[in-house]
Amino acid sequence: MTATVIALAAAGCGESSSSSSTAEASGKYSGKGIGLAYDIGGKGDQSFNDAAFSGFQKAEQEFKIGGRDVEPSDNESTADKVQRLEQLAKAGYNPIVGVGFVYAPAVKEVSAKYPKITFGIIDDDTVQSKNVADLVFHEEQSSYLAGVAAAKATKKNHIGFIGGVDIPLIHKFEAGFTQGAKSVNPGIKIESQYLTQTAQEGGFSSPDKGEDAANGQIEAGADVVYHAAGLSGQGVIKAAAQHKVWAIGVDSDQYRQSALGQYKDWILGSALKNVGGAVYELAKSVYQGKPLSGTVRGSLANDGVGFADSNPKYQAMKDVVGAVDKARQDIVNGKVTVNTK
Repeated sequence: MTATVIALAAAGCGESSSSSSTAEASGKYSGKGIGLAYDIGGKGDQSFNDAAFSGFQKAEQEFKIGGRDVEPSDNESTADKVQRLEQLAKAGYNPIVGVGFVYAPAVKEVSAKYPKITFGIIDDDTVQSKNVADLVFHEEQSSYLAGVAAAKATKKNHIGFIGGVDIPLIHKFEAGFTQGAKSVNPGIKIESQYLTQTAQEGGFSSPDKGEDAANGQIEAGADVVYHAAGLSGQGVIKAAAQHKVWAIGVDSDQYRQSALGQYKDWILGSALKNVGGAVYELAKSVYQGKPLSGTVRGSLANDGVGFADSNPKYQAMKDVVGAVDKARQDIVNGKVTVNTK
């Protein structure tokens, strides 16, 4: 069976709150609930932020605690993020999670002011503090599986990678994808493009940029395109479906995302990053009175990353499924070490 990270359903919108009677009864948790501050693109990206929201929502429901999730604003500064996190801390939310590495300076500053509150930051491990959990992942491992799937599924030996922003984090996705594809066919042709140099230019939040880039790669001959571009990836998937070539999604199981339903037949699979699981586990640890701290890294071995196999068309490709399964085992068993650059 193909490795699949548990996909937590993302649903709902806006701020939410619920009673905390069960939490209070446990005698271990006295916070107001879980606080979540979104990254660029915000809720509704069908990818990274929605994955975080799924964990937020599961924690709210399972532990009967309150919750508040807040959106970013355009072109905001670190000071804006500091203010957002401080508002959540002053209101009594615990834990408080910054979704994305851009929150690192803000988490570092605010966590020092509120040592009794646990903070989490996704995709950054630079903030070292007793009350901070660095929630990071082996993105290169799931991307390797995406590369294997792409190289096995292509009919032209020509595939593409589209990264949202030209930064080290996204280089990990490209490195794993390239290595995985070349493990199948060393001579495969791989198109590669980054949408912007900085996040402020919209690389993670511009579906039109993603669509334009995918159209270019498809016109150049690629018949499988993998994106690591957040909200911009919706445009990549749209372009692939319109050209009737394969897209590979990222972070969430994008085949199952309702907003992408009209394109799902052309979503081969998704390189999963269990952001929702990380958010949920952090909330659980705080609720139980044993808050996580330090580096918490998701990998294929602990189901922190994986490859979604929801599309029946993918499941029917037994040679592709078999190759992806073998690659997963080789990574977990240590036979393959995946590049990060």
